[in-house]
Amino acid sequence: MSLQATAPVSIAWRHLLGKRLTLVIGGGILLFFLLVALGAPLIAPYDPILQNADVRLQAPSWLHPFGTDNFGRDILSRVLWGTRIDLQIAVIGVVFPFLIGTTIGTIAGFFGGVIDAVFMRIVDIILAFPFLVLMLSIIAILGPGLSSFYIAMALVGWVSYARLIRAQMLVLKNSDYAVAAVSLGFSRFRIMFRHLLPNAIAGSIVFSMSDAVLVLLSGAAVSYLGLGVQPPLAEWGVMVAEGQSFITTAWWITLFPGLSIVCLAFGFSMLGDALGELLGVHE
Repeated sequence: MSLQATAPVSIAWRHLLGKRLTLVIGGGILLFFLLVALGAPLIAPYDPILQNADVRLQAPSWLHPFGTDNFGRDILSRVLWGTRIDLQIAVIGVVFPFLIGTTIGTIAGFFGGVIDAVFMRIVDIILAFPFLVLMLSIIAILGPGLSSFYIAMALVGWVSYARLIRAQMLVLKNSDYAVAAVSLGFSRFRIMFRHLLPNAIAGSIVFSMSDAVLVLLSGAAVSYLGLGVQPPLAEWGVMVAEGQSFITTAWWITLFPGLSIVCLAFGFSMLGDALGELLGVHE
């Protein structure tokens, strides 16, 4: 076999290896955080909310590998327990917008006409406001807490999924197999959700991974502002906010939860890139 013939094979192999490597790294990071979240009660060396004035603001050591905060609480234990809340934020904060946006986008794109116009005008109104400002306004009305955050994300975050699915449905509803399904007398519900949606949803699945990064950062930002998770619960955004006053003297209070946010966001981003390549969304 000539060198010219082997070159495309080598390029294709490296491309496939890159896909798998990205998938393994992203999936491995998320699996690690999932195992940490599930095993937090077993592996955390201390109670995450237990205060001990005798060990306040201690630097990282063998007894406290991540140091302690201004209340004497173990940072490692709080980071481990915080994984549960932040992973929950990233998942639940995506699931509800995904379901709502997918349903609305499917209906709007399939039926078109007045239904499509009404839904798209609602989308335009929501997009007219800055995302974070609108979300904070809803949380301020409902009151601080995770429940308010999830409701705000569901009310604001669905528009991106609706636009993605609608665009796909407008194309697919005129495809040959959709016309054949109509000719066979299938119901509209079956055509929409059994025949068209499975072929239109790949882009939304990939986008959900990137959206999980936005939701994670938004959750941390809201908690940082005091509108999300409330102390003394261990949450990475709350921990960063609590340590900002000691950033020059006790850097470890903000460093380790901040790194955790970055690593989890990186895992979602890598997994999203890998899924995009495998599903052909980026191509």
